[in-house]
Amino acid sequence: MQPYFRRGLASAFSRILFRMIRKLKSGEYRLYSRKKDEATGKRRNLGTFSNLEKAKQHEREVQYFKKH
Repeated sequence: MQPYFRRGLASAFSRILFRMIRKLKSGEYRLYSRKKDEATGKRRNLGTFSNLEKAKQHEREVQYFKKH
């Protein structure tokens, strides 16, 4: 049962991650905050990146910074 549980968490994280990284019409990728701003109801822009790998790397850096 343990491996299925882990697999479920990984897929849930990837779904959250891809909701926070969106592809723009220009072909770039933008990283948004997970939480919405209460005042505006929108997500904060955390950066625009030329490719998906750079956006994923920045998301990992943001999560690391929040915990350390």
